[in-house]
Amino acid sequence: MLDQGAPPRTPRTEPVPAGLGTRLMRRKPVERLVAEGGQGEGGSLRRSLGLWQLTMISIGATLGTGIFVVLGEAVPKAGPAVTLSFVIAGLTALFSALSYAELAGTIPVAGSSYSYAYATMGEFVAWICGWCLVLEYGVSVAAVAVGWGEYLNELLDGTIGVTIPAALSAPPGDGGIFNLPALIVVLLAMAFLLGGARESARANTIMVCVKIAALLLFCAIGIKGFQSGNYEHFMPLGMAGVSAAGATLFFSYIGFDAASTAGEEAKNAQRDLPRAIMLSLIIVTALYVLVAAVAVGAKPWKQFSDSEAALAGIMKDVTGQTFWATLLAAGAVIAIASVVLTVLYGQTRVLFAMSRDGLVPKVFSKVHPKTGTPRANTVIVSLFCGVLAAAIPLGQLADATSIGTLFAFALVNIAVIVLRRTRPDMKRTFRVPLSPVLPILGFAFCVWMMGSLSTITWIVFGVWMAVGLVFYFCYGMRRSRLNDADARVDAPAVAEK
Repeated sequence: MLDQGAPPRTPRTEPVPAGLGTRLMRRKPVERLVAEGGQGEGGSLRRSLGLWQLTMISIGATLGTGIFVVLGEAVPKAGPAVTLSFVIAGLTALFSALSYAELAGTIPVAGSSYSYAYATMGEFVAWICGWCLVLEYGVSVAAVAVGWGEYLNELLDGTIGVTIPAALSAPPGDGGIFNLPALIVVLLAMAFLLGGARESARANTIMVCVKIAALLLFCAIGIKGFQSGNYEHFMPLGMAGVSAAGATLFFSYIGFDAASTAGEEAKNAQRDLPRAIMLSLIIVTALYVLVAAVAVGAKPWKQFSDSEAALAGIMKDVTGQTFWATLLAAGAVIAIASVVLTVLYGQTRVLFAMSRDGLVPKVFSKVHPKTGTPRANTVIVSLFCGVLAAAIPLGQLADATSIGTLFAFALVNIAVIVLRRTRPDMKRTFRVPLSPVLPILGFAFCVWMMGSLSTITWIVFGVWMAVGLVFYFCYGMRRSRLNDADARVDAPAVAEK
């Protein structure tokens, strides 16, 4: 029985914690994502990038080690039909690129696929996606930096006849003590990034133009050694060989999504991001096919034999001189340096977005007021990647970049379908044609390629994800800025008197 004389009880007003399932699935509204664009701790990112700079960032992150190294691995698998393999790999990348283009124009923020997942599939999926991006960008910077050291030695040998000793040009376990060139190129990229987005974009644009010129120079010289007989048996290993080479070459297209990480520094992100993504993919695919066609025409496919310097070897064979091969090596040094610069840029911007959401420490979202860049973020990430490249033999660990990328691509294709259903009224500056058919195909191709990766890659991926889950449940979920919103929603209304 109620005591009629007792004073009325004051309703409980402290927040009631949301259930675990609710917290894992909570989504960040698109409007909030866009409204927070550019805002960081102590300052804001500067919108200084136009369509040209965004396109160059995307090309810079894509066009590099793929064409200079992986061609020698793919030709023995497909023969002269490697040109067809490039087209197939390009089409596979196109499915995901279309999804990226739609979401980049709809949600123009720095987090790329992490932010897209946050808006459509919830915080837990977004964390997994962001953790995959950290793996993709961070390890790939280190792996590419190691490759830069190898080409630098070739360039030094061809110009002054001196090379960096193995003890200082290879990591422990690979015949060295410390890979000094790998650390140097990462620190150089860091210096450019600390100067500001506009300044680093200018440097990248110059480097991209140089490496495109180097590839066009190869085509102009290589065509002189072209022999139609090298194409007589176009598909010697059948369609299976073409498909196998296509799976290898797909990873030459990784990087076109780097433009989407510049969403908060673009002058007109909704208009320019979709255009930059699609334009860069078209340019890169055209260059890949052209270079592959000339390379196979100038050299019988059986003589490639997994050569890591196939293009330089062809230049030397056609001209009979080492000068042109050395010049191409110089182009490769610049090409790989631009990949380090743009991929490192993408890594810092993804962590910037995750930090702003509270999922990683605030230091990653602090913006320097003078340069408008996340300075502490850039230094921490650069030092980590530089030491990783200089002191650890990557081996199979580098393959983990592929699985992280494919996982993120798969989620982007799903995100397009989800956002179409949940927010059909949103303004979209670009729309994926034949949706949901093409996003479903993009998802299926990503899953298929993930399944073709080695067991050790899956083990590394599993360990990485386990570490990420521990970090999320111990730190990220507790510090998420959406906790404040949950507290407001869960607080009971004051009872009417």
